Amino acid sequence: MPIAHIIGLGKSGIAAARLLKREGWEVTLSDRSSSPSLLEQQQEFANEGIHVELGQSFEPVESIELIVVSPGVPWDSPALARARELGIETIGEMALAWRYLKSPWVGITGTNGKTTTTALIAAIFEEAGLYAPACGNIGYAACELALAEKQPDWVIAEISSYQIESSPFVAPRIGVLTTLTPDHLSRHKTLENYYNIKAHLLKKSELQVINGDDPCLRQQGVDVWPDACWTSVKGEKDLLGDRTFGAYIENGWVIAQSEKILPAESLRMVGEHNLQNLLMAVAAANLAGIDKSAIARAIAKFPGVSHRLEHICTWEGIDFINDSKATNYDAAQVGLASVSAPAVLIAGGDPKEGDDRAWIDTIKAKAAAVLLIGDAASLFGDRLAQANYHAWEIVETMERAIPRAAELGRQNHAKVVLLSPACASFDQYQNFEQRGDHFRQLCLESLAKE
Repeated sequence: MPIAHIIGLGKSGIAAARLLKREGWEVTLSDRSSSPSLLEQQQEFANEGIHVELGQSFEPVESIELIVVSPGVPWDSPALARARELGIETIGEMALAWRYLKSPWVGITGTNGKTTTTALIAAIFEEAGLYAPACGNIGYAACELALAEKQPDWVIAEISSYQIESSPFVAPRIGVLTTLTPDHLSRHKTLENYYNIKAHLLKKSELQVINGDDPCLRQQGVDVWPDACWTSVKGEKDLLGDRTFGAYIENGWVIAQSEKILPAESLRMVGEHNLQNLLMAVAAANLAGIDKSAIARAIAKFPGVSHRLEHICTWEGIDFINDSKATNYDAAQVGLASVSAPAVLIAGGDPKEGDDRAWIDTIKAKAAAVLLIGDAASLFGDRLAQANYHAWEIVETMERAIPRAAELGRQNHAKVVLLSPACASFDQYQNFEQRGDHFRQLCLESLAKE
């Protein structure tokens, strides 16, 4: 019986372990944590014949034939480097799923916009009567789809840079590149490295859809991507590449491959960035042969994405909006720019490297007050003070932020209280979803009492 080791006891690691167990492998799952919840799972997996090791670092041994890593495991870690030296095949969970899923893939990557674009594409395919669930960075783990009795008609996969790095042979039918700004540089070191990882997925794809309004991607241009379907919200005149192949907005209409598809106003989500996401989703669906009537119906019905400018409630005329998915400066700037002013902003968390200047400029233009939480609170306070913005205060936790935001919102006649952290969540939460869920829960509980 071949031996496999899965690193990381998250959703993707668990799905990978169960898939390999089904395929006749001897499987060990390991995680450096030994939290009570993981200890409970340990017995559950033992009953399935999967050994679980908790609270210790992984060390490769020659008897292992396959190592599957979860997205959060650094690809250049010493343990994985040693495994490769020993000749042990080392791949990501996404790559494992690729081996068992024979359906065509749409692979969506980029710094920002990929979750909304992925969700839009999945909604369009579903409206067309196809079984095409979203997976990867949202929805199911890809290996969960491989485990299911029914294979999908299409795989709609949001794929992060971490997942591309560990899955170099994944080759989608359609690859979508949404945006490119500095992110995850603590892991990838330079913007060039980060771009090359993202671009690898597109180079492996049979067809490419690229956001031509993104300055960094536009700079690469048709010299690098001569056959891509480029998109632009600014009309045909701004479209790169073959205009009969691209997708753009003209006179209020979304046009793809020279055909009117639907009015742009059909999408109920606010912000120009969401029109870009709409264009990329429509372009991908059109390339996949989806009927334009199904595309139009799906967009008209689309409710939005949890944790991305998600309306939670309205209290005394103030909209409380969850943008927990904004885990870097660029996403948070876009989120704040999209809402009505004056706003009360809740920001902070586990800080990332990046250029915060546009974000701070937007704060100065639109935020009546800023409440700072998490590890980044002091850092953000210093940066705002240096920029001569002084309407900020440190509240440390979400529990303190919500009632204070309501108070400041009423004082400042704010139209919006916006959680848009510009940070990762790992200082106080397991992930951005848990952070957003906590915001939603506190809003609904505390404001309902007022």
